[in-house]
Amino acid sequence: MSRSLRVGSIAAIAALAIASLSACSAGNTAETLEIKPDNASATIGTDLRMNNIVVVTGDESSGEHTGPANVTVNISNTGALPAELQSLTVGNANAAFVDDKGAPLTGIVIPANGAVAIGGAGNPSAQIPSAAVSVGGFVTTTFTFKNGQSVQAEASVSPSRGLYEGFGPSASPAAVPTKAASPAAAGTATAPAAGATATGTATAPATGAATPAGAATATGSATPAAGTH
Repeated sequence: MSRSLRVGSIAAIAALAIASLSACSAGNTAETLEIKPDNASATIGTDLRMNNIVVVTGDESSGEHTGPANVTVNISNTGALPAELQSLTVGNANAAFVDDKGAPLTGIVIPANGAVAIGGAGNPSAQIPSAAVSVGGFVTTTFTFKNGQSVQAEASVSPSRGLYEGFGPSASPAAVPTKAASPAAAGTATAPAAGATATGTATAPATGAATPAGAATATGSATPAAGTH
C-alpha cells in the first residue's frame, strides 16, 4: 500500500472515532436517555438533598407487611448553616430517631457542607414502630426540618436482604427477657426438684435407720441378757 493510501486510511478511522465519541457524548446523558435513579430522592431548595430513600422491613421477599420498619437515607447539606431533621413519616406512621448507641434523639442534625447517613451500623436510625407497606412496592415518606420546610418522596420498600441486610428492624428487646425467663423458670423448677431429692435423701437415712433396726435384731441378743436376768 502506498504512503498516501495509508495516510488516507488513518484519517478515515480517526474521523469515524471522533463521530462515535460525539454521538456518545450527545446521547448517553441521563437527560437524553431519561435514566432515573433506582431509589427515591428529594430536594429542599438548593441546599438539602435526600438520596437513596428506602423503607426496609424484615426479611420478607414480597407481600404485605404490617409491623416495624426502618428508613435508610443519605441527607446532604451544601448550605452554610446546619439543618435539623425533626420528623420523618412513612405513610401516617412517625419515625423515632435514635443514635448509633440506641439512645433517643429529638432530631438529626446535618452539618453545614456535610452529610449524614441514616440507617445501618454506626449511624443514627429512623425506626417506625408499625408501618403498613407492600414489600417490593412504594410508600410516601415525608421529611420535615426544624425551619418548617418539608418534602415528600415515594420511597421503595425493600426486605432486609442483599444490599439492605442489617438495615431492617432488629428483634424486639422485650423478646430477650422472655427467652431468659424460660431458663429461669427451668431453674426454679430444678430447685423444687432438688428439694424433692433432699426429701428422697431423707428417706434414704430412714432406710439407713432400718439397718440400725436390723442391728436392733442383734440387740435381740439382749434376750440372752434377759435370760441371764
